[in-house]
Amino acid sequence: MLAKMYSMGTFGIDAFPVEVEVYVTRSTLPHATLVGLPDASVKESIDRVHAALRNSGYHLPALAATVNLAPADRRKEGPAFELPIALGLLAATDSAHFQDRRRYAVVGELALDGRVRAVNGCLAMAMCARQNGFDGIVVPMDNAREAGVVSGLEVIPVNHLAEAVGFLTGSQPLKPVNLDPQEVFRSAPDYEVDFAEVQGQHHVKRALEVAAAGGHNILMIGPPGAGKSMLAQRLCTILPPLTTEESLETTRIYSVSGLLPAGAALMAVRPFRGPHHTVSHAGLVGGGTHPKPGEVSLAHHGVLFLDELPEFSRGALEALRQPIEEGHITIARAQMTVTYPSQFMLVAAMNPCPCGHYTDPRRQCRCTPRQIENYRRRISGPLLDRIDIHVDVPPLEYRDLATSRPAEPSANVRERVVAARARQLERFTRTTIFTNARMKRRHVKKWCRPDEDGQLLLRQAMDALGLSARAYDKILKTARTIADLEDADGLLPHHITEAINYRTLDRRLE
Repeated sequence: MLAKMYSMGTFGIDAFPVEVEVYVTRSTLPHATLVGLPDASVKESIDRVHAALRNSGYHLPALAATVNLAPADRRKEGPAFELPIALGLLAATDSAHFQDRRRYAVVGELALDGRVRAVNGCLAMAMCARQNGFDGIVVPMDNAREAGVVSGLEVIPVNHLAEAVGFLTGSQPLKPVNLDPQEVFRSAPDYEVDFAEVQGQHHVKRALEVAAAGGHNILMIGPPGAGKSMLAQRLCTILPPLTTEESLETTRIYSVSGLLPAGAALMAVRPFRGPHHTVSHAGLVGGGTHPKPGEVSLAHHGVLFLDELPEFSRGALEALRQPIEEGHITIARAQMTVTYPSQFMLVAAMNPCPCGHYTDPRRQCRCTPRQIENYRRRISGPLLDRIDIHVDVPPLEYRDLATSRPAEPSANVRERVVAARARQLERFTRTTIFTNARMKRRHVKKWCRPDEDGQLLLRQAMDALGLSARAYDKILKTARTIADLEDADGLLPHHITEAINYRTLDRRLE
């Protein structure tokens, strides 16, 4: 007898519908065949399904079963098909009589005792179920809140195989889970750090505010203990809150990666990722035999912090150029090509020399000029050009550490950043960009026109610092952001001057 259930598979951060076809015949030599381009984890599902059925009280007759996962030309990964396969076997052997099976998609991993375990990518699966006209989706209880944010879809949570059987046969009504994304945002915890905890470093805080307002990448250079990591970890606290669309996209990435916190519905705060400099190329930008998101994608709509920037491998750093420039990363393999979003703010930190004390007036640098030059040349010019703002982070003075005067809290800075971002959204209406940092050449020419004094400053800077054409555009973009923070329409000379000061490290790092 033939039975059909409906499920969902994932590819990248998206999902696609899968028909689970089960055909059974009586046989003196019971066996099961799984076809439809399954990977190793899916092939192992048959043994777990049989054990879960027996331990749940369902005793199937001796039979030969063929399970087909259609479409057959798309690779199926993960254990999400185990629950629909079990239900399909029950339907094909007349052990259970389900109502209209076409109304619901079913996903879930089965434990040997019949419990239903969480699966990765459930948010994308729920969104795909809605797009493909399903009335609802049956999901593991641990995925209920994640899938429940998808409006217009019945999300049915189950803890056990028996509950799924009871719901689909109509003998056990289950209450669907639906959540309001805005309520999730309101009830989510805020950041645990704040700019108010950072004393001193006022010019660095100003540079971070400019970076946050325009979505610019930033490089901090200073000796150990100057506060570079502390400042970087607090950058998310001054960024605008995540929008619902940004949150959904970020949550999908964490969901397919298996990194969404247990019981979480959405990523309600901007992600902060700080990989160690020993991270592999695939770990940073994504990859593997079956490509998975890397750190650049996990930092989507958030901050990617690279401490000790010159210590990262040259190949890993150069691989950052595509996601920085285009906002996504494409991973090509012989049989597939996957694109993951990776629109992040790059915050990098480095010492001024190998020993770290070149700019520290209280400690003597032990490095030779050749060592310092070689250390700084580990960062290529093309990558450096893609970092909009460079700022020195000097060691803190005693008076800064001992002061009792409270520093400005993140909430106050965020208000100015949000206001500047609002000006940019208004400016870029009917375009696909949202921040000054993402402006193309034609946008720079249209909205970043300095006056005569500003043009003179730029010409002098180009001659004195030997800036590239990309660095020239970066200065104008940064100046536009500084003007937005002041609610100014045009670019004034002091906007240009401040922006040039954020590029003075170009010469020193070459």
